[in-house]
Amino acid sequence: MSGDEIFQLFAYLLPAVVTGVVAFYFFRLHTRNEEGRRRYLLHKDSQKNTLPIRLQAYERMALFLERIAIPSLVVRVGPKNSNKNDYENLLIKSIENEFEHNLSQQIYMTDECWNIIKAAKSATIQMIRKAGMSESDSADKLREDILNETMEKSSPSATALSFVKKEIGELW
Repeated sequence: MSGDEIFQLFAYLLPAVVTGVVAFYFFRLHTRNEEGRRRYLLHKDSQKNTLPIRLQAYERMALFLERIAIPSLVVRVGPKNSNKNDYENLLIKSIENEFEHNLSQQIYMTDECWNIIKAAKSATIQMIRKAGMSESDSADKLREDILNETMEKSSPSATALSFVKKEIGELW
C-alpha cells in the first residue's frame, strides 16, 4: 500500500469515525436526559404521595409542642392530690406519654427538626423539675411556681414550633 492509498483510506474513514463519535455523544446525552426526566417524574410522583403524610407529621408535632407548653400543660393536667412530687411526676409523665405517642413522626422530618423537638421536650421537663425544687409545699403552689417560672422566659415549645413552621415553609 502506498502513501496515497493510505491517505485515501483515512479520507474515507475520518468522516465515518467523526459521524460515529457525534452519534455516540448525542445518544449518550439523550439517554442521560431521559434518565433525568424519569427520575424527576418519579420524584414528583412520590412527593405528591408523601407530602400529605409529611404535613400530617408536622401537624402532629405542632400539636405536641402546643400540648407540652407549660401554660397549656398545667391547665390540662391538674393535680390529683396535694402532693407536689406526685404532681411534678404527673406532668413529666404526661409529656413523656405525648412524646411516645408521636415517636413515629420522626421518619417524616429532618433530623435537625426532630432534635429541636426533643430539646424542647427536655427543656420543658427541666423547667418543671427546677420549679419542683422550690420551697412550695403543695401541688397547687408548684403549679403556680411553674407558671411563674415560664412567664419570665420564652417557652421551649414556642421556639421549636417556630422552627417547625419554618421547615414546613421550605416544603413548598
